[in-house]
Amino acid sequence: MSESIQERVRHWHVPLARTEISLSAAHAGIQSLGLQQDDVPFIVQLVENPRYDLPGFHVFNGAVDLRTHDLLHILLGRGLLPKDEAFVIGFTMGSTDRVSQTEERLFAFFSKYLYPREYRFTDDDLRVFRDAVRLGFVSDCDALSETDLDRVAELPLREARRALGIEDDLLRAYFAIEKRRYPDSFESARLLDL
Repeated sequence: MSESIQERVRHWHVPLARTEISLSAAHAGIQSLGLQQDDVPFIVQLVENPRYDLPGFHVFNGAVDLRTHDLLHILLGRGLLPKDEAFVIGFTMGSTDRVSQTEERLFAFFSKYLYPREYRFTDDDLRVFRDAVRLGFVSDCDALSETDLDRVAELPLREARRALGIEDDLLRAYFAIEKRRYPDSFESARLLDL
């Protein structure tokens, strides 16, 4: 990844406060970064992309393709940095209401030890992941990995979140905790930006 792309990825973020932009318009911004599924290392795709699931068997509940994953970053008000990735993956998994502790631990092992270095989660990232699994579980939102996001693509983000049952107040409350917990984290510090 070139330096300019890395900087654009670092700064890309559609905060929760941006509620009037449509999901598709926000997605155009992430698409402009030029990230492709093939850019993602195979081990990450194997773990996170449902196209590698065995018929009738999911290794990890909540697996989604890159486009859906990108849309979830927008809906959940997260950027593209490690804690953002940890949150989006964890919340998506948790929203299925089917994640076991064994599955959670197995994903943590893969993401901490087997992913390529630039994709690995730190202990702090894994804490965000675990928090997000629980947050997705207690949320009354749809199972995000099983929902057709195209049906809300043209809605303003506020309405898209409402249609999917994603509670802004729940996310804001957690983001405030994460911001206090990791005051030196760039991605955590900007969570409640306007």
